[in-house]
Amino acid sequence: MAEQQSNVAVLGGGSFGTALASIAADNGANVRQWLRDEALVAQINREHRNGRYLPDYAINPAVTASTDLKTVLTGAELVLIAIPSKAFRSVVQAAKPWLSPEQILVSTTKGIEQDGFLLMSQVLEQETGFPHIGVIAGPNLASEIADKQLTATVIASADALTRTRVQQVLGCRYFRVYASNDRHGVELGGALKNIYAIAAGMAAALGMGENTRSMLMTRALAEMSRFAVAQGANPMTFLGLAGVGDLIVTCSSNLSRNYRVGHALGTGLSLEEAVAALGQVAEGVNTVKLVCAKAREMGVYMPLAEGLNRVLFEGVPAEDMAGTLMMGEQSSDVEFILPREAVQQAHREQAHQDQQGSGGSHE
Repeated sequence: MAEQQSNVAVLGGGSFGTALASIAADNGANVRQWLRDEALVAQINREHRNGRYLPDYAINPAVTASTDLKTVLTGAELVLIAIPSKAFRSVVQAAKPWLSPEQILVSTTKGIEQDGFLLMSQVLEQETGFPHIGVIAGPNLASEIADKQLTATVIASADALTRTRVQQVLGCRYFRVYASNDRHGVELGGALKNIYAIAAGMAAALGMGENTRSMLMTRALAEMSRFAVAQGANPMTFLGLAGVGDLIVTCSSNLSRNYRVGHALGTGLSLEEAVAALGQVAEGVNTVKLVCAKAREMGVYMPLAEGLNRVLFEGVPAEDMAGTLMMGEQSSDVEFILPREAVQQAHREQAHQDQQGSGGSHE
């Protein structure tokens, strides 16, 4: 619980931003929420309800909404930024006149900006240069948080003040906030798992069994951590809530937006039809394309992401996605213990020995 009354600003009127605003108010903070939509602002202030994103959720009446950034940001100690990645930078730029270096700025957005392959906290750093920057990620389905179901999240920052204040302001009986100092790893985990949620939804629609789902999720974790380590993250971060935790929920639940898009694709809808049916932003669709391009550039092996990329953007049938799982190399299980290269080398040596022993080649 917040030990002193804090002033909290939430930028964004989606489901997660709305839930966090209400949690902070439940904990005794003064909370102001910024939205573009004037009708939604009026509804939140009058009915304490967000009819578009969380229609059945009773928002704490202490949350006041506004379309005016100055009103929302003035005097805020903590600013939570819950804006989709495509609009994230433009909103931060618009907010800049009312931001100050002593404020704590925390992104809740699990996405990547196309130009320069930047995560949202890097956009915050670029735009502000401020010292107190963090990210929130984890297995956080907003509809369950709204139902006050026990949920855990991670606040990741190199800055101890950022971690501590977010834990104080948001931590409560049903929303547990754990700390990490690997901001890059936590943020990458949140963005990358959206890719595999689409793949899991697609596989579910195609009738995959439990063994297959377990394999898909575990190989996804290997792929995510391989990519993140190449980007400078700590592989141990992926054992936590923002890695395996978020991957489990988003690959298992039809409450996950990315899973639902994948499921629609698996039933034969086109990408445009699947996204239209969802009616909300599924960050994973954009992330697949960006991550595959970056992986090719860095030489990182990501067969699942590549297979999904071909289904989404190159017209390959969803059924062929399953082939990616079966045709991927049988290599190392946990490559931070046994490197992939060592397994590949052992296979080459064995093939050479077999060839010499038989005077030819055999399998």
